[in-house]
Amino acid sequence: MAPIVLAISGASAQPLAERALQLLLNAGEQVELITSRGAIGVWLAEMGVRVPSDPSAQEAFWRDRTGSRDGSLRCHRWNDQAAAIASGSYRTRGMVILPASMGTVGRIASGVALDLVERVADVHLKEGRPLVICPRETPWNLVHLRNLTSLAEAGARIAPPVPAWYHQPTSLDDMVDFLVIRVFDVLGYELGDLKRWQGPSSPSP
Repeated sequence: MAPIVLAISGASAQPLAERALQLLLNAGEQVELITSRGAIGVWLAEMGVRVPSDPSAQEAFWRDRTGSRDGSLRCHRWNDQAAAIASGSYRTRGMVILPASMGTVGRIASGVALDLVERVADVHLKEGRPLVICPRETPWNLVHLRNLTSLAEAGARIAPPVPAWYHQPTSLDDMVDFLVIRVFDVLGYELGDLKRWQGPSSPSP
């Protein structure tokens, strides 16, 4: 089967991307991974962890972080616009940008591709392939809303990581899993067990 592209841009909520990658690999998926320069900076600033830029070193890094030896993982340098996934002739099943910074959102909406994340997103739009964008910012100003509307009109699905409590989370890990699994629901992936809404419970007599 064709791979899925997971792109990580420079917004807070990097643990969501890490868990998404882990679940994809554990499910035996083929993953084309792009970690943007901004994301590398966020990892260092928020988590004190240096993510390598070199693709081979980065693959080893992510394998170690996720603890998964399953699936197929190919990492790409953030600015390598000659990568296979930068061409519309390279088939994929879809792309998820998790998390998506508003700078990334704005450049994709404007048709500007300064790095590989933005170029591959543009390819998915022009080829009519699934593109899921997970903006991690609040509050949204009018510019944000207009950019997201433009992307939705162009065919992208907008899936901000919004928490819920009906699945009765008991830990931060439970909430991370909920957010990640709900994002991939948009692509029709069943990435893990999730207590889904079944309607209100019957009141006790």
